Amino acid sequence: MALELYAHPFSSYCQKVLIALYENATPFEYRLLAAEQPQNMQRLTELWPLRRFPLLRDNDQTVVESSIIIEHLQLRHPGPIRLIPDDPQQALEVRFMDRFFDNYLSTPQQKCVFDALRPVELRDAQGVVEARAMLDTAYAWLEQRMAGRTWAAGEHFSLADCAAAPFLFYADWTQPIGEAFPTVRAYRQRLLLRPSFARAVDEARPYRAFFPLGAPDRD
Repeated sequence: MALELYAHPFSSYCQKVLIALYENATPFEYRLLAAEQPQNMQRLTELWPLRRFPLLRDNDQTVVESSIIIEHLQLRHPGPIRLIPDDPQQALEVRFMDRFFDNYLSTPQQKCVFDALRPVELRDAQGVVEARAMLDTAYAWLEQRMAGRTWAAGEHFSLADCAAAPFLFYADWTQPIGEAFPTVRAYRQRLLLRPSFARAVDEARPYRAFFPLGAPDRD
């Protein structure tokens, strides 16, 4: 039975897993979570009542959480691109950077997006101010961390870059990466040129109207 991925192409966490799959040309069946295919969301709910995605189905095994899915793929369906290094110390840096992008880019970025989706009377203006400040702080830290690096954890594309690509992509839409961060801006551009992420971006283009802050006319 082929791998099944329950996902939506506009979701940053889904793109994170899609990049890993595309990097190694791993075959899978795409279970699109969309209104026109309600059976896929119904099946997702049966498999994972929290209804969070992406979700990977590997024969009779259900795997959730994007980082864990990518680790699972390397263990069970390895390809030529090793997204988690074999060296324990290098792997620790990759996992640390992965957590950085999840916690300090994606989380505040999504805070801004989800707040925009709320009714005006329920919005958290102070929370959004704090989230935007966190993004700027994260950009500043990343500017220093990325000095001399091609990819997030060094010279090899990894799990950390699978996270960085969609999270920096949407973060820049939400809180633009300023000219004070040229290293981060250049890294984001390298990610956009990576074929695996370029494919994910193209697949998500039809859904840009979903972005509640207004998708910029670029990228």
